[in-house]
Amino acid sequence: MKRVVITGLGTINAIGNNVESSFKAVIAGDCGIDKITLFNVDEFPVKIAGEVKNFDPTEVMEKKEVKKADRFIQLGLHASYEAMMDSGLITNDNKKVDSLIADSFAIVSASGIGGLGTIQKNSVVCDKRGPRKISPFFIPSSLVNMLGGFVSIAHGLKGPSLSCVTACAASTHALAEAAKLIMLDTASKVLVVGAESAICEAGVGGFAAMKALSTNNDNPKKASRPFDVNRDGFVMGEGAGVLVVEELEGAKKRGAKIYAEIIGFGESGDANHITAPVVDGPLRAMKAALKMVKNISGELPKIDYINAHGTSTPVGDKNETTAIKELFDGAENCPPISSTKGQIGHCLGAAGAIEAIFAIKALNEGIIPPTINIEEQDPLCDLDYVANKARKKELNTVMSNNFGFGGTNGSIIFTKYKD
Repeated sequence: MKRVVITGLGTINAIGNNVESSFKAVIAGDCGIDKITLFNVDEFPVKIAGEVKNFDPTEVMEKKEVKKADRFIQLGLHASYEAMMDSGLITNDNKKVDSLIADSFAIVSASGIGGLGTIQKNSVVCDKRGPRKISPFFIPSSLVNMLGGFVSIAHGLKGPSLSCVTACAASTHALAEAAKLIMLDTASKVLVVGAESAICEAGVGGFAAMKALSTNNDNPKKASRPFDVNRDGFVMGEGAGVLVVEELEGAKKRGAKIYAEIIGFGESGDANHITAPVVDGPLRAMKAALKMVKNISGELPKIDYINAHGTSTPVGDKNETTAIKELFDGAENCPPISSTKGQIGHCLGAAGAIEAIFAIKALNEGIIPPTINIEEQDPLCDLDYVANKARKKELNTVMSNNFGFGGTNGSIIFTKYKD
């Protein structure tokens, strides 16, 4: 079976507009959550989110093109340029890949909701002003797969163009799909693009109506507090994460920088409830990822760190803790774990890609990001959650988890590349 490696990284989120600034901030324990500025929140019970700051879409699109793409697409384009440049597959002078590799260069895009802000805006226009006033760019601006469409056009990628729309597990599933494409020799390279921007009236109002969001409006930096006894819901975030995924031999042949190797992934469904999390589904996804590694290598890997889904919801954090303990046959056998959602919020369909980047950076730099805002750790979340301060540790193999509404789960395992 073909080996699959990561050769390029790009991100934009509430604490940084590129990989280096983001990882530096996450290690420092910085928090990008603040009062919402993207719309007027006076009438809303939730007034905080992890917004991307200082973002100018004209840096990655012609001014006349901006209106044709929802903000989630713009964020995805921004991060894609960083990842592709990082991989060495494009340059400042030539943003498209070499024509010799274009046909085998696939893209898998991911978003939980897609262009919700654009959908909301045009729904209002239709209601107030009539259907003739709807923008002709409405549909192509808001469809989830248009994220892949815009990005593939920007870089000239002519391989399979697929999309994952599996709520908060979407871009973890996209990474698994990318690996499958390479393992099955359907593509030699895949660009995985996870992006989300649902911080709008409909998005915040909808999640607030479900009682899913933190209402700690007076102290936004402390609102997202995974595994803390006083957590009261997640905080919405926005952003994008992009990874260049390649077949190993091709990456070596071109002298690519190799950040990590994908050695296992697992997916599962809860078949239980549309929104309420369970223990069994996440556990089976993690077990499947470990089983895949064993089936290929003949032995179970030693997991040195887990980037948890850890959303700061009362039930979700407890269930993930229980699943991890069962996976490792007791708390005493579990590796260090952290959730970075306390710093950037929950980026929904982009979460898996962004958090995979943080896990890969941790792997490369030998330092585990902290779980901030743990002031009183929940007794039911009784694992080593690297509370409040980053920890230096030699890491060889790491896991990243993401779970979503509808009972959809994904887990992926990265290891340092060894020839």
